Amino acid sequence: MAGSHPSVAVVTDSTAYLPVDLANDPVRRLTVVPLAVVVNGVAGLETVDIDSATVAEALNARRVAVTTSRPSPEAFAEVYRKLLDAGAQAVLSVHLSAKLSGTYDAAVLAGAEFDGRVEVVDTQSTGMGLGFPALAAASVAATGGSLEEVRAAAVEAVGRTTTLFYVDTLEFLRRGGRIGAAAALLGTALSVKPILHTTEQGVVVREKVRTAGRGLTRLVDIADEAAGDAVVDVAVHHLAAPDRADALLTTLKERLGERLRAAYLTEVGAVVGAHVGPGMVAVVVHRTE
Repeated sequence: MAGSHPSVAVVTDSTAYLPVDLANDPVRRLTVVPLAVVVNGVAGLETVDIDSATVAEALNARRVAVTTSRPSPEAFAEVYRKLLDAGAQAVLSVHLSAKLSGTYDAAVLAGAEFDGRVEVVDTQSTGMGLGFPALAAASVAATGGSLEEVRAAAVEAVGRTTTLFYVDTLEFLRRGGRIGAAAALLGTALSVKPILHTTEQGVVVREKVRTAGRGLTRLVDIADEAAGDAVVDVAVHHLAAPDRADALLTTLKERLGERLRAAYLTEVGAVVGAHVGPGMVAVVVHRTE
């Protein structure tokens, strides 16, 4: 039965970079577990202690070390226990790609303590590539869906979501071990600039372009192809590139026209920012059916 407290609680992590109104939606309730960031030896929680600007500044300085770390299994277990103690019958925990972070593995370890009452989904993405599946799960939970139904909603949303992004350099992804050295070398040769996407293999080079302008044009083209004839929700993310992101969103709205149901714009936080570097822009296309 649907009620004020869904029987299934939905948990996600801070790399979803949800717009504030979605993060605080009183119907589609989400509990967000933050990842940790260390800037020059000082540790803090993403979105709680360390913001995007701090990380962009540190990355631009180049001499400043920036690393990231997953929440501990104990942190997840504490969240799950609180939700179950508060009346949830089960928990679905929806997280960024296991190829990009140990967060999924930590959630699985924590969930094993709860006798089948906690299930974990790997979205094979991050940003709103994670956010849209988490919201889809929360929508079904809000109507009183079972754990199986809520999990199915998240998994189906993963299959309808495409995450694309442009970076000025592959250096930050290479430093963090999120893309192979061979792929990173492609980016240094002849000043090639990459368009990447997330897959079950992790971050993969989708196309190589010569200029930032061409990169943004191709992002729109590929997003249009990903939408096809479907009605879509779209999210644009950036790090320290608000003008670039605004221009990208404006062009996307024009291109998608009546196919566009909703559009969101958020800056990525410290964790993803540390791996992509300033200037990154991303487009997440979520086909609604």
